[in-house]
Amino acid sequence: MKKLTTAALILAMLAAGAAIAQNAAAPATDPVTSVDVTVDLSRPGAPIARQIYGHFAEHLGRGIYEGVWVGPDSKIPNVRGYRTDVVNALKRLQVPVIRWPGGCFADLYHWRDGIGPRSQRPTRINVHWGGVTDNNSFGTHEFMDFAELVGAEAYVSGNIGSLSPFEMSQWVEYITSAEDATLANERRKNGRDKPWNLKYWGIGNETWGCGGNMRPQMAAAENARYMAFVNAPRAMGMIKVASGASGNLDKWHDYKAFTEEMMKNGGPTFGDHMEALSYHYYAMPPDLAPKGPATDFNEEGWAKQLHYTLDIDRQLKDVIAIMDRHDPKKQTALYVDEWGAWYQPEKGSTPGFLYQQNTLRDAQVAALSFNIFHRYTDRIKMANIAQMINVLQAIILTDKEKMILTPTYHAFDMYRPFMEATPYPASTSAAAYKFGDITLPLIDVSAARGKDGKLYLAIVNTDPKRAVRVRTNLTGKAASGQILASDRMDAHNSFDNPNALVPRPFRGEMVDGRLVVQMPPMGVAVVAVD
Repeated sequence: MKKLTTAALILAMLAAGAAIAQNAAAPATDPVTSVDVTVDLSRPGAPIARQIYGHFAEHLGRGIYEGVWVGPDSKIPNVRGYRTDVVNALKRLQVPVIRWPGGCFADLYHWRDGIGPRSQRPTRINVHWGGVTDNNSFGTHEFMDFAELVGAEAYVSGNIGSLSPFEMSQWVEYITSAEDATLANERRKNGRDKPWNLKYWGIGNETWGCGGNMRPQMAAAENARYMAFVNAPRAMGMIKVASGASGNLDKWHDYKAFTEEMMKNGGPTFGDHMEALSYHYYAMPPDLAPKGPATDFNEEGWAKQLHYTLDIDRQLKDVIAIMDRHDPKKQTALYVDEWGAWYQPEKGSTPGFLYQQNTLRDAQVAALSFNIFHRYTDRIKMANIAQMINVLQAIILTDKEKMILTPTYHAFDMYRPFMEATPYPASTSAAAYKFGDITLPLIDVSAARGKDGKLYLAIVNTDPKRAVRVRTNLTGKAASGQILASDRMDAHNSFDNPNALVPRPFRGEMVDGRLVVQMPPMGVAVVAVD
């Protein structure tokens, strides 16, 4: 048997859905429920920024080491130390931006630990995530080169909790300077002649928590102070991102008050505006309540998780209203630079590594989140899933030399046509999925005109039992695309069965000139209307 290349293997994994139809719910011919979808093509919104499909890679568990970096001497196939299979999978997604090195890891990180000969770099204890050691073999050069390799923009989170403005400014100069100066020459000595293009710089991370336990007034003042000193060459156009609020800690942290203070006193003076403000939200029980399992959950676990996911919409409306009051011209972008599902760690894994399986439910979490971000494109210009590989809602899982693509990966892949697309408002008739005291929209949609000129419609059926006939006002000749669906709520890919849940071809039909789509239970579909 001929051995497949890594790229061919990935493509085969993505195309395997047609051969495993027994794992996917077949489209219903006589759906129990009908839902009407109306897309207003007369009201185009601001383009969907590519960076909304961004990623987050922290020094946490096996996210960097083994997930991205195996070293050039590894038996695992690699490109200069980066896993070949992972690089190819990320290139397919056209990953727009990667945030690094954290997260809480960033709040104790000193950039000098990660430069120079790897054999001479210090070994530090990762006090936030498992108390394990990090030999710093993956540092600034490795990250910046990795971002270039996969075609992504670099987003570096600087440490304001324990690093001075001077030290942070030196880090930026080391990365970006083209001058005949000491730091630039040190970079050249370490193997990089030309400066890297540093698109985004984070002024701290979660300053209200692991980034310094700061009160809103202190966080705003520190942000303004660091912004004054940390600068790249003007021609590079580096965007400085202020560390904003979180929506997960209502008992300890008022996200509205924090946003208010950041917008009022956290930005530059002399008439300039804050360029971007971050926001973090995890789909999980509120206020650090016990989390559920990633697999083997029941319908209650399904319904609650989707409820947690959709709650970000309420929070974003609050945050954006505050930003609009202080910034009516919408000059300050909102970056949701940590989002995703957070469950119990997998049994047998190291608890501090946050390794969890990824199911069809997570594809729904991703799709519903994308649809929400598409509704606020005049303000939301970036979002970064937490995290890219082997941590939390990962798009890729690895086990030594093995790699699988998760349902979340497939959701990102299906939604690629929405990058830089022009969104349109879309409404649905009042049909709901109910479980106990939880009520969710039965059908959630997003519509946009892609850069290729086609109209794309993303559809999510949140009900785990009911098929739905979705009737739209969209006209055309045909509609085709892909669907991710199964008859199991926790359907997932494993290292023994990596193609258990993959997208398969999907079509809508034109009825009286209007697009009608038969959505199976739990389905996530993206179709192009011709």
